[in-house]
Amino acid sequence: MSSGREQGRRAAAAFGRLHGTAPHGVWSAPGRVNLIGEHTDYNDGFVLPFALPHRTAVAAAPRADGLLTVATLGDDGGVQRAEPVEVAALEPGVVTGWPAYVAGVAWVLRGEGVSSGADLVVAGDVPAGAGLSSSHALECAVALALLGLAGVPEDRPGIARWVQRAENDFVGAPTGLLDQTASLLCTEAHVLFLDVRSGKAEQVPFDAAASGLEVLVVDTRAHHSNLDGGYGERRAGCEEAAALLGVPALRDVELTELDEVSDRLPERLRPLVRHVVTENERVLRSVEMLRADDVAGLGPLLTASHESLRDDYRVSCPELDVAVDAALAAGALGARMVGGGFGGSAIALTPVDRHDEVVRGVLAAFARRGLTTPRTFTAVPSAGAGRDE
Repeated sequence: MSSGREQGRRAAAAFGRLHGTAPHGVWSAPGRVNLIGEHTDYNDGFVLPFALPHRTAVAAAPRADGLLTVATLGDDGGVQRAEPVEVAALEPGVVTGWPAYVAGVAWVLRGEGVSSGADLVVAGDVPAGAGLSSSHALECAVALALLGLAGVPEDRPGIARWVQRAENDFVGAPTGLLDQTASLLCTEAHVLFLDVRSGKAEQVPFDAAASGLEVLVVDTRAHHSNLDGGYGERRAGCEEAAALLGVPALRDVELTELDEVSDRLPERLRPLVRHVVTENERVLRSVEMLRADDVAGLGPLLTASHESLRDDYRVSCPELDVAVDAALAAGALGARMVGGGFGGSAIALTPVDRHDEVVRGVLAAFARRGLTTPRTFTAVPSAGAGRDE
């Protein structure tokens, strides 16, 4: 793993090689881990993410001809170039594949009056398809770069909404606001307690190491995509349930009302509502524990979150379940899948002195089942997006 500044240097150096001049600036944005609060963001609920040290950097310079050019730098130093596009001609469906995430941001900003062309070179180390928000790290870094080149003052909550529109309306992935907001607003050594409906955000100190603990990430290498139908089906089911209950969003259902409202819903929707309502409660309880400096107390809440995502929301998969079960069996205090589901990563709240044992247990469990060897690393709450140079 390399730091965001190192990714920025890689992007700037590649920009010089490709364009024969230094970029006007370099901006970067991190991936994220959501400590708890999954699939609550698009239900107007509560989330508790923190930024990863893994980042995506964008070296950028303006163009006078209205063209947008994009190149990405691979781990091996190879460069992949997208076909140049006219910013004025961008519409959903015109650009597909990975360049759509970049073009979508330019399309949204054009609608906001920022429509100049640019040369962009991207480098990063946020694992793709791992449920750690690699696409949003890219989009947030691109948004900051294009706004920076245009000299437009930053409105971080507003940028998060623009990035969501790029993902929803241009790329076609029905994501909520969690990932963009985390990438833009998180700060070092804190988790971000966000009320998605009101936009109220609180930086809550989070120092697991002080309690002899760490957040171990297990990238199962079972790749997920929010473009797949399962994510959209869950979101549509939540919206249908809210409409049937006569509330703006499932955020408005209280835990004490759960049994009563369930009786008013079709059987197929009841588990979705149960997950969202109980998950919001778990976020609130987690924040209380962190404020009381009870990091270890998060363990059972993390595990309960996974069980709810597995059994009620039905977005887990064998690899995620194996990672969680193996981590718990080896001594983790709690564990759960993170991200949209159907693949990606899990986290385990692990005593530092049990790190090696938990990692060995997870690797052995995957090997016994003939699954692809997962990647593991310790996640430390890191800085959010910004300009590197």
